[in-house]
Amino acid sequence: MSNKFFQAKAYLSYWLDAVDEHSLHSPFFFDFYTRVVKKNNQRGAPLEHVEKLRGQLLTDQRMLSENDPGSGSSTKRKISLMAKNSLSPPWLSSFYNDTLDYFKARKVLELGTSFGINTLYLASAKERSVTTFEGSSEIAEIARLTFQFAQSKNIELIEGNIDSTLRTYMQSIRKFDFALMDANHRYEPTLRYFATLMPKLQESSVIIIDDIHYSEEMDRAWRDLKNHKLVYGSADLFRCGILFFDPSLNKQHVILQV
Repeated sequence: MSNKFFQAKAYLSYWLDAVDEHSLHSPFFFDFYTRVVKKNNQRGAPLEHVEKLRGQLLTDQRMLSENDPGSGSSTKRKISLMAKNSLSPPWLSSFYNDTLDYFKARKVLELGTSFGINTLYLASAKERSVTTFEGSSEIAEIARLTFQFAQSKNIELIEGNIDSTLRTYMQSIRKFDFALMDANHRYEPTLRYFATLMPKLQESSVIIIDDIHYSEEMDRAWRDLKNHKLVYGSADLFRCGILFFDPSLNKQHVILQV
């Protein structure tokens, strides 16, 4: 089954099952939906200075090597095309930022820097500390320039194979508040990243996984993770999935209308 056919089928299933605040009986999910998801449904104002940088990337005609971590192959593509295909839309970047505000997250991890647009949203509040991981050296260099143009001072970019760099980094920290998993969109790497994060989880931690219905194997990864013994709540927003670890949620899983 092609990814596009699978995505269409998955979206139909999502659309039929998604609910809004009128069908949410959990006070936790009702509050999160009305204060974050519904607010973002109205497509709140994106960060203007970051969106200018996005616009520059979308028109950049330089060629860049794009590595496939699964096959080890490398192809040359225009930065503009890579940005069009890989960058989160402004509403989703804004949603990530609003989620961080809502949960008062301070220690933030991002797996998959890309060109750094989401990273700048994650780092938009000065009290946050963002550590972002990127496997491609050429993409990481563009991200560093993006951060310099934005004059962002609270971002640490770690370059290299995320399987090894993340494992080493996690040994150096005590905990984290929030993680965005947006790197290798395959089943096994997704579960490996989660397993690496797991020892430093706390009950208030939040993990967002991008593109949970991108393919059959990402859909399977999402199902396995939301059923993990340490996951006590989850929210499916189709484009991304959110995992919560507070036992008081008592294994609540919702599909939220976006």
